[in-house]
Amino acid sequence: MAGQSLGDAGPVNDRQTKDAKPVPPSVVRLEAVGLSYGKTRAIENVTLDMRPDCIIGLIGPDGVGKSSLLSIIAGARVIQQGHVEVLGGDMADSGHRRVTFPRIAYMPQGLGRNLYPTLSVFENIDFFGRLFGHDRDERRRRIGRLLDSTGLAPFADRPAGNLSGGMKQKLGLCCALIHDPDLLILDEPTTGIDPLSRRQFWELINEIRASRAGMSVIVATAYMEEAAQFDWLVAMDAGRVLATGTPGDLLKQTGASTLEAAFVDLLPEEKRRGHREVVIPPRQAQDETAIEADHLTMRFGDFVAVDDVSFRINRGEIFGFLGSNGCGKTTTMKMLTGLLPTSEGTARLFGRQVDPNDMEVRRRVGYMSQAFSLYSQLTVRQNLELHARLFRMDADSIPGRIEEMARHFGLASLMDALPDSLPLGIRQRLSLAVAMIHSPDILILDEPTSGVDPVARDSFWQILADLSRKQNVTIFVSTHFMNEAELCDRVSLMHAGKVLISDKPAAIVESCAATTLEEAFIVYLKKAIGDKEATPTADSGPSSLFATEAASPRPSAQAHKTRSFDPRRMFAYTQRESLELRRDPIRATLAVLGSMLLMFVIGYGINMDVKNLSFAVLDRDDTTISRDYVLQIAGSRYFTEKPTITTYADLDRRMQNGEISLAIEIPPGFGRDVMRGKNVQIGAWVDGAMPARAETVLGYVQGMHATWLTQKAREVYGSAATASNFQLAIRYRYNPDIQSLVAMVPGVIPLLLLMIPAMLAALSIVREKELGSIVNFYVTPVTRFEFLLGKQLPYLTLAMLNFFMLTAFAVFAFRVPFAGSFLAFSVAALIYVTATTAMGLLISTFMKSQIAAIFGTALLTLIPAVQFSGMIDPVSSLQGAGALIGRIYPTTYFVTISRGTFSKALGFHDLSAEFLPMLIAVPVLLGLGAALLKKQAN
Repeated sequence: MAGQSLGDAGPVNDRQTKDAKPVPPSVVRLEAVGLSYGKTRAIENVTLDMRPDCIIGLIGPDGVGKSSLLSIIAGARVIQQGHVEVLGGDMADSGHRRVTFPRIAYMPQGLGRNLYPTLSVFENIDFFGRLFGHDRDERRRRIGRLLDSTGLAPFADRPAGNLSGGMKQKLGLCCALIHDPDLLILDEPTTGIDPLSRRQFWELINEIRASRAGMSVIVATAYMEEAAQFDWLVAMDAGRVLATGTPGDLLKQTGASTLEAAFVDLLPEEKRRGHREVVIPPRQAQDETAIEADHLTMRFGDFVAVDDVSFRINRGEIFGFLGSNGCGKTTTMKMLTGLLPTSEGTARLFGRQVDPNDMEVRRRVGYMSQAFSLYSQLTVRQNLELHARLFRMDADSIPGRIEEMARHFGLASLMDALPDSLPLGIRQRLSLAVAMIHSPDILILDEPTSGVDPVARDSFWQILADLSRKQNVTIFVSTHFMNEAELCDRVSLMHAGKVLISDKPAAIVESCAATTLEEAFIVYLKKAIGDKEATPTADSGPSSLFATEAASPRPSAQAHKTRSFDPRRMFAYTQRESLELRRDPIRATLAVLGSMLLMFVIGYGINMDVKNLSFAVLDRDDTTISRDYVLQIAGSRYFTEKPTITTYADLDRRMQNGEISLAIEIPPGFGRDVMRGKNVQIGAWVDGAMPARAETVLGYVQGMHATWLTQKAREVYGSAATASNFQLAIRYRYNPDIQSLVAMVPGVIPLLLLMIPAMLAALSIVREKELGSIVNFYVTPVTRFEFLLGKQLPYLTLAMLNFFMLTAFAVFAFRVPFAGSFLAFSVAALIYVTATTAMGLLISTFMKSQIAAIFGTALLTLIPAVQFSGMIDPVSSLQGAGALIGRIYPTTYFVTISRGTFSKALGFHDLSAEFLPMLIAVPVLLGLGAALLKKQAN
């Protein structure tokens, strides 16, 4: 089946039938394509020909290879095996990809995954227009028409993160269509959005296709009713193609009545063995209320997630919660389980108000979250045992209950397996078994079958039916699938935090005179939103947009698309990064004030000057001479005298609690022995917790002791006592008072201008990897250097702002004198921060998470800077690898420039040799960053 060609099966739409033209070349041709993620085989020997000018659908559950295949076709992922030809060229050829990207539009899987939530609707589309080389007037004209055609014009200034799911997908489509693609690739574009938005989305696609001849659309979808409207389908399972053909062909081939049934029939025998349609017997009426929501409201700041929701669910009932992502289903479920406190209203389970601390009520509830939330390092058995103990089950009953759950949910042969090694359907059964381990009376299931194949989904629902009808378990389940909602005893339709209606599925359909539950839902949605997101009017629709664009080619844009370096694309990233930075208070604060805060901490908290040391005396002589000795120490600016020590225990106690740093013990007869010239020993007890400080204190004490002895010798013997004495006259240059701040601050400025800018630059790229927006770099004509330089420029500006602030802080707050050329210092700083931000960009190329980027950047910058750049030890004293690092590290040279301009009054002429290594480091670091940056995902 994998070798079937779309080009061999005849017409796929009305236009091709009427024209009866020769078969056009394939828009996509795949030959023996394979892909692996580690040991997992995602795509296995796929061969396909896809004709242009039609909608081609890839159908199948999550994990069968649809998204991987689309990312390969779009050029976002490296081709590991086989041959991929798109729009007449080899996608393994980087030159063809660069020329072809302006003809391809790719919307990755996930609501708004290719969007930037802090940017407005207009700014998002404008960003994509810049990436494809449109000038300002052209961008504004095209954006205006796209917004009008999609009904988003009233929301042009709204941040993308505040849009509904349907509006996000429309915005994503606008961003994809800004450059008139010939091939539109959509990866599950309607998953998680409400039926009305889904219908409007496909009406928009059809109108665009009707007005733009030759545009091909490849779509991955999990909705079979959606796939039934496509021209051609490719059914996939386990990375292989099961069958291809029109929806009618697949139904005819399998003899099924629906596409979902046809897909099940196409599955291998071992996967569909034992499959049967879900049968839910009628429920015996019961009056006991199991779950009650009474005017529930949940606010997150100013946002109302759940708005005055009320409903009742009877014991043993299967109650469905239907609605789009973000409509409040999960929040409502969490309030009913006590995981979230309510802002207003009351939640009751079996008549008792929900209290997160009431374990008796919590034991009666089993909760299965939307995402798989079990422990991947524990086996199936260990997960079951852990949750049994968490619910405080009797230890003797746990083994029997685990065996019962294993038999009931078909897990007996998998008890020693780890969850990550299990298929998605079995993992969902395990999650349900864990939720049932303590025999709850209520099951709350949040989208339990999302992404599960039809066979596993039917099996799961049959288990739910048995729990409801045979064990009288109340089941509260949320879902996106209308065929699942029709299996429920009653359903609630939810939108924007409000329940639109609660009733039996058939009654809801009948109330609207609709033919399906989806049509009924759309009727209620239209009433609820008042057509605020209505379909665009005819006079401003897609037809007018593309008719105009087709009539007027854009040579200027085409010229920009073929350039190897386009400043417009580079500045697109600069502008977008600047906007995001301004609207993210945490990052903006770190970028602007982070260096200043660290300078404050280091300057005032890590001062190496030893002053005002507290000391006390244990004077066992108590004579005039002993008191004179004490006055010699107390009169120094380095020491502050504390009350006299009385005993050794008092000495220990006061030194332990940090009250004193130095204790002097004067022995009995001290004064007498001094005057007689006898050998005298004085005890000096120094707090050695900080060795460097203790050595300094010892030096002070020894110096004052020697001075006092010389003074006393002169009093006794006159000038003869020091007749042969000589002195070494010492003068300190550049820092006469030997103040540590004067030495430390010029060394700290290079350190801070290294760590913070490098970290921010690294985070700017790694953040895109985490959020998924890096795919926009993969599938647009942006080059590596455009991307890196565009990302670097905002942080380069911020680094220079930090430089001026740090210098001003050093001079005016710390009173560190600046004696050299400020112009030379500023030019050196500009070169240096260009190198440090480039270092951050280089580090980002092999980091995948923001946490790793923070730690990695801190380690890779701080350790070489502190140890090998001359901050502590001169570089000339280093040996081996340390000396090599010191000679090539940019911080080494900027430290010399910083100290030279601050303390030694040096300028350009004196420091010219220090500029050259930093100038060399900039292109080297940027070149390495560009070479290591991936233009495709591995």
